[in-house]
Amino acid sequence: MVKHHLIHQQPKNGEEAKPFSNAPSLETQQSIKPHHHDHHLLFMDHYCPNIRKSKPKLFRLFFLFVALCVSLSFAPRILGFFYSIGADDFDIEGLFGANRSPTQCSSAANNTICCDRTGFRSDVCYMRGDVRTDSASASIVLHDPSMGNRSTQSELIRPYTRKWETSVMSTIDELKLVSSGDNNRSRRCDVVHEVPAVVFSTGGYTGNVYHEFNDGIVPLFITSRQFNKKVVFVIVEYHSWWVTKYGDVVSRLSDYPLIDFSGYNRTHCFPEAIVGLQIHDELSVDPKRMRDNRTSILDFRALLDEAYKPRVQSLVQEEQTQTQSPAPLLLTKPKLTIISRNGSRAITNERELAALGERIGFKVVILRPERTTELAKIYRALNSSNAMIGVHGAAMTHFLFMRPGTVFIQVVPLGTDWAASNYYGDPAVKMGLRYMAYKIQPKESSLYGEYAKDDPVLRNPESVNAKGWEMTKRVYLDGQNVNLDLKRFGKRLVRAYEYLMVLKQRRLVD
Repeated sequence: MVKHHLIHQQPKNGEEAKPFSNAPSLETQQSIKPHHHDHHLLFMDHYCPNIRKSKPKLFRLFFLFVALCVSLSFAPRILGFFYSIGADDFDIEGLFGANRSPTQCSSAANNTICCDRTGFRSDVCYMRGDVRTDSASASIVLHDPSMGNRSTQSELIRPYTRKWETSVMSTIDELKLVSSGDNNRSRRCDVVHEVPAVVFSTGGYTGNVYHEFNDGIVPLFITSRQFNKKVVFVIVEYHSWWVTKYGDVVSRLSDYPLIDFSGYNRTHCFPEAIVGLQIHDELSVDPKRMRDNRTSILDFRALLDEAYKPRVQSLVQEEQTQTQSPAPLLLTKPKLTIISRNGSRAITNERELAALGERIGFKVVILRPERTTELAKIYRALNSSNAMIGVHGAAMTHFLFMRPGTVFIQVVPLGTDWAASNYYGDPAVKMGLRYMAYKIQPKESSLYGEYAKDDPVLRNPESVNAKGWEMTKRVYLDGQNVNLDLKRFGKRLVRAYEYLMVLKQRRLVD
């Protein structure tokens, strides 16, 4: 008999379930400076409807409880401050955590459908037994003859990792996970696989390099790592360009061809399936949440190196053949790569910045990645770099291509402090990079010439962000460029150069 399990977020002992069940922890909220203190009592009443007078001996407990309630009162407003879409947007993953893996479902028994819905970012369902795809009905069927002719629909899932964003999730194809003993309901197998399947979507924000890695490739690594390439990937909303773009990486995660769930009306049968992807923090792999308690983002970085190395070697050979020149000599100067932007948030004095880097002692290269630029070429440029400079934006995802121990300098425009740190700064540190944030001053922003010197746009960006995503996008993301104070920025660059020289000397000694 098929058994069904569903893991939901549960209230703590002694608490009633609250409408805002995903509220951040007290520790997390205390680390965030709330905005707009008005009307907080209204929210306090909402979360704390039954506060009683405490006895003197319980005063300390009462005080802690009130503090928790006050903190919760700010949660709805805090959420409004974060960007809601796009790689340049604020995310609330950091507030609420991510899927903790492995879960109870990961060890569920045979003939079982078990869904873990405790994660704020994604749902993940596990099916064990005779698992069959049925693309015509957008279903995955767990066939169990012991059920007779009975058929039950047990779960619905959209296998994408931005669960809290209802707008984008509504665009993701929904799958039905069905338990059935009916031979008519459970189609005969056209293709029988001896290894498990991982089912996920390449829809949503796919097309933006940040989301492609953060919402797709890194979670795919986390979810499939346990199978040591003995796994088949089944893609919902299959895109040929995605397969071409990430084929080198995907081939290092699976020994088998990809399956287009909706493209072919064939029934694929598996002994096991994971529907949905596990995800940790932004562009991160948390060893404590991995099955072996050891795998980290450094292992993901090593996988990228394995994936792109053959193509990089091919590119080098092609260049040598075309120019008929020998292999280039090793650089004696540290290599600095500047990621150039077109349109908003561009460095308007980029040439002067490059000249400054040369004077300090770097070999400077300006990299202008386009949407169609082959990832192996970007990887080659950054993997051979000692330092990288770029303005906050999706292209900063390419810090993943830098080697541990190298320098990443992120230029942080007005109004992007939180996103710059959470999306790129903190993950870079976890990967072992020497991260240096350069927060620009109002005079370095093109907004300085458009607003009065005491305007909140310049003096209090947080208050502008509090007005919502559209305001943030219009003013800070799409509305400003950067003209660096080279004297001030030069100090940061000198520090990077000195760090690299010390590192070089240590390696020579070692």
